[in-house]
Amino acid sequence: MKTAEIAQRFLDFFEKKNHTIVPSASLVTDDPALLFTVAGMVPFIPYLSGVVPPPYPRAADVQKCIRTFDPKDLWVTVYEEDDEAHDLWLTLSTLPEERIQRLGKDTNYWSTGLPGPAGPCSEIFFDRGPAYGIDGGPATDDDRYVEIWNLVFMQYEITNVRSKYDFDIVGEDLAAKLAGKAYGAESHEDDVRLRIVADHVRSSLMLLADGVTPSNEGRGYILRRIMRRAIRSMRLLGVEGATFPELFAASRDAMKESYPEVEADYARLSAYAIAEEQTFLRTLAAGSAILDQSVAEAKNDGGTTLSGSEAFLLHDTYGFPIDLTLEIAEEAGLSVDRGAFDQLMQEQRTRAKADARARKGAIADQSAYREFRALGETVFTGYTELQTESKVLGILVDGQGTDRASAGQIAEIITGETALYAESGGQVADKGTIVGPGYELEVLDVQRPVPGLISHTVEVTTGEVSVGAPATTVVDALNRHSAQQAHSATHLVHAAIRDTLGKTATQTGSLNRAGYMRFDFSWGSALSPETRTEIEDIANNAVRDNLEVTTRVMSLDEAKAAGAMALFGEKYGDTVRMVDIGGPWSRELCGGTHVARSAEIGLVNLVGEQSVGASNRRVEALVGLDAFRDLAAERAIVSQLSTSLKTPREQLTSRIAELAASLKAAEKKIAAFEAQALTGRLPQLVEAAVSVGTVRVVAESLGEGASADDVRSLALQVRDRLGTDPAVVALASVAGGRATVVVVTNESARERGLTAGALAKAAAGVLGGGGGGRPDVAQGGGTDAAALPQALEGIVADVRATTA
Repeated sequence: MKTAEIAQRFLDFFEKKNHTIVPSASLVTDDPALLFTVAGMVPFIPYLSGVVPPPYPRAADVQKCIRTFDPKDLWVTVYEEDDEAHDLWLTLSTLPEERIQRLGKDTNYWSTGLPGPAGPCSEIFFDRGPAYGIDGGPATDDDRYVEIWNLVFMQYEITNVRSKYDFDIVGEDLAAKLAGKAYGAESHEDDVRLRIVADHVRSSLMLLADGVTPSNEGRGYILRRIMRRAIRSMRLLGVEGATFPELFAASRDAMKESYPEVEADYARLSAYAIAEEQTFLRTLAAGSAILDQSVAEAKNDGGTTLSGSEAFLLHDTYGFPIDLTLEIAEEAGLSVDRGAFDQLMQEQRTRAKADARARKGAIADQSAYREFRALGETVFTGYTELQTESKVLGILVDGQGTDRASAGQIAEIITGETALYAESGGQVADKGTIVGPGYELEVLDVQRPVPGLISHTVEVTTGEVSVGAPATTVVDALNRHSAQQAHSATHLVHAAIRDTLGKTATQTGSLNRAGYMRFDFSWGSALSPETRTEIEDIANNAVRDNLEVTTRVMSLDEAKAAGAMALFGEKYGDTVRMVDIGGPWSRELCGGTHVARSAEIGLVNLVGEQSVGASNRRVEALVGLDAFRDLAAERAIVSQLSTSLKTPREQLTSRIAELAASLKAAEKKIAAFEAQALTGRLPQLVEAAVSVGTVRVVAESLGEGASADDVRSLALQVRDRLGTDPAVVALASVAGGRATVVVVTNESARERGLTAGALAKAAAGVLGGGGGGRPDVAQGGGTDAAALPQALEGIVADVRATTA
């Protein structure tokens, strides 16, 4: 039986029992405390908690879910007699033994109480932290430890049980075929890797379908980690080439009956996946080269351990997985300072959590809005009004309800109606004020903390506001108009991009604020200057044509039938607002505010275009008066250049090119003179050699200005002049406030244990930087140029200590 049929039977049963069948909610949840929808109940929490009145008495769905946890926060329990499960947790995971607890039959043994399938179980718990209870793990039975997974081993009176991963939703068979393996017939480790590939590809497909794109922060970072773990698992299975084209297509075919969106938008989803795989395969190749060099240096220096900082650099800068670093190091006979690596990772997590808390600190707990949302939805009047009279329904200070707020306090104000636009759909919140008898409030932000409710974050500038007081919401008209210009311009740019690049160039994100718009779209390569100009021309021609902007409210199905674009990642209800600019030329579902006719936009000036991830580009534009001011500033610069260079405007480009070529030629001549001057110091440097035991050592500073290449060239010449006796040459220079040391050794010195890499690395440490290289030639540096004498003295001391 296919999984789609299982899901449909489930839904059919509950539909017959008078349940409303609702589609799966997005994996991107509205809950500010969650990155993803982690359980089927999450989309229903506002209804279950009473924050939002439920639209139906009974409901059923098949909900997509994703859970990711930091292993450092996990505990495991096993049945007290189950040695096999206990030992497997120790062998197959990184959990320390003290976080694997044995519990009795009342908690870790599953049985119906009747003859039939039964057996021990193992449960996984998430530690919410000391703020939620006592230490001691799940054995304390404290609410601090929340069960997130239950593995039941029904090993009695049941045979031939297949894993959930063996169903058609995963596709181990394809992964196994690509790897030349047989699932269930070879090693347990390979089976685990095949299941990881299947699970992670499916999860990635669903996240992409819900508007998440790979990035280095937030949800996008989790998606990137999931995708890269799948790629890494295929590599461990022996496949080093690309596999996502086949794997994602198989996952699409398995899931499309239950989730049709994965097929309808597959061209875009697969483009992201394939680009991400290509990028990571290049990362693996580059990281492997860097790691190979670090391994070689460690072995040449006689070391047995790679530093935690090197492993962290590979992980953090290059995205190189720590498990791959461990594997390659082990193959080379080295270990990795995992303690130092984990410490650096923990410091990074601490910074990330602090940043997340700071971003979420201004959002009250959702339960605080329950009584206000129960009064009904906030009425937004701002499409037609810039000022609306209402009354204060509630006040929150530091997330807690209160009856009043006084001058100087920051508070959240809930009103029954508002003309102020709440941030959504890429458009930032309105600026404005809320005024009433004896008080005035400056509006700092406007948000929708729960569906249907608008909350104003304000500073009480005058008087005291209390619950029940009359309140008039007043929009800053100039700021609103500028924001409307930017939002309408975004629709024009979107239409222009699709006209120019084709229908696959769809929006992936936007930001609109007064005078500025940013637009992200799916595209795999940089736009040429000619393409940018064409997009800008099309958008400004639409401005010139003074196209009518119309809005209509209709059902979602009607809007789609009319050709309106439903942008991925956005959440739409049964009733939507469709915005047309020039009729069907630009037709999108949008809840934002817009100008009445396109000529009101004034001007669209594209000022930037860049990559924001694999298969994702971003254009930025100034709009209206801001666009004019930018062009006026450029005109002033051109005028100044024309005057300074005594060149007509139309000849400036060629004149500047001539000057640049002349400057480059002059710099080349100067560099040649400086190199010649350095070479002239060669006899003096050879004469400066001192004997340290049986080794001749030159350790000198060349002063300011010499480049690292020139220093290296001179050091090699000095070494050659010193002959075949053991010799070490260390020359240093300072450029731009940074000190550089180049160390070279000859073969006789290396036979005595003197390697350039180790000497350069030690000197760089004195300079407050890093370094290394080959045994014969190496380089290091740092920002503490004043420490150069000590660094050079340290090299002499190291030579003395090594040859003593």
